[in-house]
Amino acid sequence: MTDESIVKDAVDPVLNTVGTTVASGLNDPGLIAELGFGLIVLVLLIAVHGWCIGVVSKIFAVRFARFGPDTAQWRVSLLVGVTIALLASVHLVETLIWAIPIWWFGLISGFRDTFYFVLDSYTTLGEANVELPHAWRLIGAMIAISGLFTFSWTGSVMVYVMTETGRRHSRGVKATEDVHASGRSDS
Repeated sequence: MTDESIVKDAVDPVLNTVGTTVASGLNDPGLIAELGFGLIVLVLLIAVHGWCIGVVSKIFAVRFARFGPDTAQWRVSLLVGVTIALLASVHLVETLIWAIPIWWFGLISGFRDTFYFVLDSYTTLGEANVELPHAWRLIGAMIAISGLFTFSWTGSVMVYVMTETGRRHSRGVKATEDVHASGRSDS
């Protein structure tokens, strides 16, 4: 018997056991493993969201601060539109953070179906005809929790954006009223 065949005879049964253990672990992960997986992805997603929201907020604030009283309204509207597009893009990227491991581990076959399931759960719509295996069903709820967290955080950024544009608009209206009022009192 050669050294190679001794090693092969010793290692092959272990490798076969590992493959079976991993496959059975994916079929029935247990509550702790399922929640652990979900929590790891949830925390990663929230960290990514915080960083991205900070970047988008800074982009808006820096560009908005450059606008003077004579800046055309279309430029303000364009900045608001770009900010909204960036925020939506952040959410699409974040749903990929859920979709990739779910697809990678084969919990849902087909990346498009996986992404559809994640988008449906993330928006808390929950009407997808695509489902996770029964043993992984808590992940859908955890995806919904992450969507609730991130959408509310994004909502606060939108309140900031709209408050700033509203203040600018009210300053412009007041300046126009002051000009008209001073013109009337001089005549």
